[in-house]
Amino acid sequence: MAVWKLQTSNVKRLKELEVENRKLKQMFAELSLKSQLQEEIIKSFSAHKGT
Repeated sequence: MAVWKLQTSNVKRLKELEVENRKLKQMFAELSLKSQLQEEIIKSFSAHKGT
């Protein structure tokens, strides 16, 4: 019985970690996109400034 309880606990923790991992991946993707957009905006302003 104790082994089954431990396995259930591990499965629950694994699912929690999978949810957290998904959230972190989403955050990374959003921040990466934001960073790319900011770089493009800076390049655009720099190009216009030079003319």
